[in-house]
Amino acid sequence: MDKEKLIKDCKNIKPWLVNIRRDLHKTPELSEKEYETKKKIIKYLKEIGIDYIDFKDHSGIMAYIINENSNQTIAIRADIDALPIKEQVDSLYKSINEGVMHACGHDAHTSILLGACKVLYSIKDKLNINVKFLFQPAEETVGGARFLIKDKCLDNPKVDYIFGLHVMPTVDTGTIETKYNTLNASTDTLKISIKGKKAHGAYPENGADALLAAAHVVTALQSIISRNLSPLNSAVLTIGQICGGEAQNIICDEINMKATLRTLNQETRDFMLNRIKTIIENVSLAFGCSGELDLDEYGYPAVINNKFLVDIVKKNTEELLGKDKFSMKEKPSLGGEDFSFYTRECEGVFFNLGCGNKEKGIIEPLHTSKFNIDEECLSIGVMIHVANALYFNKN
Repeated sequence: MDKEKLIKDCKNIKPWLVNIRRDLHKTPELSEKEYETKKKIIKYLKEIGIDYIDFKDHSGIMAYIINENSNQTIAIRADIDALPIKEQVDSLYKSINEGVMHACGHDAHTSILLGACKVLYSIKDKLNINVKFLFQPAEETVGGARFLIKDKCLDNPKVDYIFGLHVMPTVDTGTIETKYNTLNASTDTLKISIKGKKAHGAYPENGADALLAAAHVVTALQSIISRNLSPLNSAVLTIGQICGGEAQNIICDEINMKATLRTLNQETRDFMLNRIKTIIENVSLAFGCSGELDLDEYGYPAVINNKFLVDIVKKNTEELLGKDKFSMKEKPSLGGEDFSFYTRECEGVFFNLGCGNKEKGIIEPLHTSKFNIDEECLSIGVMIHVANALYFNKN
């Protein structure tokens, strides 16, 4: 497919993409409850005519184009879940599910992937590659990427390269942004418990104050990044929740806290977790209490982009949109993204699709009640996805 035809085909389906995006936006669903969303995706896949697998244990779907003689397989992924946020954008397609909103743009991601299905399926007879289209649930919570990996979506045939995107309101519509190596941080949810001994507040010598110990633990934990990490190494440790205490005149015997840890490489991640554990246990002990760090399993790993694939995204963006429409990020984001589970299994690249437009007033951040997208980005996303896949369609 030549450049002009690709641009034309993607622009021609813009009304179709907008209708799908608005249809999905109107009925957002939370992670692992994407039942209506799944039905709608299947409806559109049937309309296209493409083959798909409807997984029964979760809300994921995989559409596919398989050529028996092909020895290369490309995957493209979109996430489909929404967030527990009450929408404050007044529109004809505003969420009808109270307190649930597509505030992270997954409705756009899904629409774009359906568009890639439509365009690539229309030229399936000219393809000598395999293409898998992964519609993934639960990105916002439990890491639904693992569901599709467990169901062998990256196997039979084995995926060689995987592409994914995220709409980004801080990037102008018509611009693509990514970077080499680490793009997004690893994310770990930490549960901290400190146990002491209850006593009457008038007789503190009879107890062990878990609240006092917790206060010192929180303060000590903040010293890790400022005193144990190089200033050139980024990490974030945020204590976001603390619960405990019975009454104003009772020595507290138990405090529970929750925190989030963000790091950019496994070495820093392991160091931080070990240091956090040491501080919790020993500071608590100094106050006559016991402290414990609960980490059942790692959270999302860091997203590590493959250089070769970043160069493909850059090349396609510059050829299709213009040389000034590609932006190389200087620094990674400390936000998490479960696309990282795929890039542990095969080479991949994740990139940001500009969806912001100051002239239209589309400037609100992700995960907020007034988030919106410039729908011009939809056909652009399709264009880049298709071009990335077709890069490997060599004769």
